[in-house]
Amino acid sequence: MNNEPKVNLSRRDFLKTGSATTLMIIGGAIINQPEAWGLETKSLQPETMQSLIQMARDIFPHDRFADKIYALAVKPYDDAAAEDQDLKTMIEDGVGELNALANTDFGVDYVHVGWEDDRNGLLKKIESGPLFQKMRGDLVVGIYNNHDVWQILGYEGESYSKGGYKERGFNDLEWL
Repeated sequence: MNNEPKVNLSRRDFLKTGSATTLMIIGGAIINQPEAWGLETKSLQPETMQSLIQMARDIFPHDRFADKIYALAVKPYDDAAAEDQDLKTMIEDGVGELNALANTDFGVDYVHVGWEDDRNGLLKKIESGPLFQKMRGDLVVGIYNNHDVWQILGYEGESYSKGGYKERGFNDLEWL
């Protein structure tokens, strides 16, 4: 006789509990086993960093970008939060608000909301808030100034040191 409790889990509940990301939290670190990288946090909660990585992916979605690109883009928040208590509070409170909205609407934290459209709906609710505004502004540089991203997108970088665009195919738009 099996004494284990029976778990009643509908298909919908199973899909809702599936993670929207491949990121796992182990101790004070975020681990991405499929991509073989990890990110240790020193100031922000690992769950907060996991949410920031997912937010970055949802704000600037690129299917070709690995999670590592987004992790590197939000890592400066953890470093800055160690020095700036107001920033740390703003980030932790902003992610807490996002998780509260996700729990109200879907019964899970933001990172576990399975559908991108649903996560975007949650972000729409906080888009006028300080966390979303800060991330939207900072991530433009944090993501697109990464040389790995340049390679993925086919961008060759600045042209001045190589003679300028006029001499290097000004009308060549294949990199777009």
